[in-house]
Amino acid sequence: MHKIGILSDTHSYLDPSIFKYFENCDEIWHLGDFGNTELVNQLTQFKKLRAVYGNIDGHDIRKVYPEELFFELEGFRVYFKHIGGYPGRYAQKVKEKLISNNINLFLSGHSHILKVIPDKSLNLLHINPGAAGKEGFHRVRTIIRMDLNNKKIENMEVIELGLRAKIISNE
Repeated sequence: MHKIGILSDTHSYLDPSIFKYFENCDEIWHLGDFGNTELVNQLTQFKKLRAVYGNIDGHDIRKVYPEELFFELEGFRVYFKHIGGYPGRYAQKVKEKLISNNINLFLSGHSHILKVIPDKSLNLLHINPGAAGKEGFHRVRTIIRMDLNNKKIENMEVIELGLRAKIISNE
């Protein structure tokens, strides 16, 4: 069994509570838009990190992490890509890779929208953990924690880290 912590779109902000939530995880999966290498270093010093770069990440991050990542773990064929779409709306090249690599678990970021969607047409699960950072239009910062255990996903949890920003009212 592997305990996995999943996040994306930190945009140079790493909520300190992530270390508590991912304390018992074996790996952290980051789906791009780290924002800076300091954040990358904090994560790599904490746990094993599998990741792809995002569209805001500079050359310093792009030379360490790929645009796409394929691997197998606990019977799953896994594919990461920061900008990939979602069931019914995949980028064409992404859909081709999902099919040709017989992917069971596709993870992406970019949209800042939390999604966990079974794609019955391709027999896979799509996960976008939403955004963990403070930049963007999302209201609530989110991460996901789950266990992969012999071709099964168990104990999946969506964790809300709080509001993206304080809401100021003139009332």
